[in-house]
Amino acid sequence: MYLLRSVDLQELARQLASTRWEWVVPAVAVGPAGIWARAVRWRYLFPPGSEPPGLLAANMIGYMANNVLPLRAGELVRVYVAARHSTAQLGAAFGGSLWLAGATLIVERILDSLTLVLILGVLVLYIAVPPALQYAAVVVLAVDAVVALVLLGLAIAPARARRLLAGLSRRWPAVQTPAERVFETIERGLEGVRARAHILPLLSWTALVWMLPVTGAWALLHAVHLDLPALAGWTVVTFVGFGISIPSAPGYIGVWHAAAVLALSMFGVSQATALGYAILYHASQFLPITLCGWLFLVREHMSLGEAARARPTA
Repeated sequence: MYLLRSVDLQELARQLASTRWEWVVPAVAVGPAGIWARAVRWRYLFPPGSEPPGLLAANMIGYMANNVLPLRAGELVRVYVAARHSTAQLGAAFGGSLWLAGATLIVERILDSLTLVLILGVLVLYIAVPPALQYAAVVVLAVDAVVALVLLGLAIAPARARRLLAGLSRRWPAVQTPAERVFETIERGLEGVRARAHILPLLSWTALVWMLPVTGAWALLHAVHLDLPALAGWTVVTFVGFGISIPSAPGYIGVWHAAAVLALSMFGVSQATALGYAILYHASQFLPITLCGWLFLVREHMSLGEAARARPTA
């Protein structure tokens, strides 16, 4: 890795050896806690009263899969496990459950992306955010806006969207019926964000979902003897969030560390110290989440290969 070749390895070793491990403990704890909070929030993205089962298992296994599989394949695993539970416990058709879970996951991704862009917008007022990251935020915002507008159109005017779909699929009768079924499932997947009773819980749990990793990032600053303000924790989480938002190597190896080093450079931290921090920060999230995910995987009596081969059926 380029970062390892560009720093004094002896200084890096001294940095890691002087770690204050009592500060590492809370950073390790917030990893699984954050996955739990995301599972609770995910429930409010489903239609009111549906009470989907197995969301914690789906999240734990899915985020573990992101750590060991490339290209963020864990997102598909999350959908598969959630649909599998719904089929087993609620008796729904597997294909319909898969599409419903997938629709809610798209909404979740948009919600988190918009939150990242909002946080970066605030950070720009306090630190000199690199232009490349600002451009990335604009691209993310543009993509999110397009997808959000499409979903908003489906949510506000489903009848018009259904007529448009019928007109487009009329020339291909073989796909018309499956397309209509998928459309109905996706439309149902938007009922969660349309429900007024879900708005406050969604906002509250989203705030907690982001506060937890910031708390872990801030605690690790103390672990490596960096007396920096809470703003540094927000900067690390935001930079890493943008860094891992694109498909990358399993476990986000490299991109996670580069983003954390860049974030700390905004506060004048040396590269060796920042890399030591990045290694600890990555390990504090990678190891407990991967371990918890494997435990849930064993409990589910399934394999990652089973989830990777899953395909929705209309």
